[in-house]
Amino acid sequence: MLKYHDFPTDKKVFIFELDEVIYPKRDYLLQIYYLFANFLEFTETYPPQADLVSFLKQHLEQDGEELIFEHAADTFHFDLKYKEHFERLFVNAVLPVKLLMKEGIRELLSAIVADGKQICILTKGNPLMQLNKIKHIEWGVLASKLKVYFVDELQFRKLEPLDYIADELQIAKNEFVYING
Repeated sequence: MLKYHDFPTDKKVFIFELDEVIYPKRDYLLQIYYLFANFLEFTETYPPQADLVSFLKQHLEQDGEELIFEHAADTFHFDLKYKEHFERLFVNAVLPVKLLMKEGIRELLSAIVADGKQICILTKGNPLMQLNKIKHIEWGVLASKLKVYFVDELQFRKLEPLDYIADELQIAKNEFVYING
């Protein structure tokens, strides 16, 4: 568990990756799978939501995210036309349950802010999906203290993300710490 006193005291900015640092990515994925399974059962009446969620969870744990939709469609014989809906859920789903931060992260972020230092999120992946995750995390008062940057967006603009953040915040690169898992 990360503790504020474990970091050098001269750092002005703390930059965090979102997935697996702030919260467990698995928590987001399982909620998306649950929503998709509910949609599919409601639309097609098959497969049963619980069976599909169980399959998706097992696939995630054993084989990861890769080809999860295709394997589920093949196993349960549902139409590939639902892939667009499945993918759309990742960027605009309203989750049934808020995402909780990993143990100790809220305390770490609160200590950083209490010490007058800046916290940022620098996250990889589809910016719309990452923003959807951020919206569903229970930030509390920390929400107003965050600056968020998207690796993919900055790289698309041909900018090196950490250099960009240092320039924007007018700090030297040795004045921040990047926690990315």
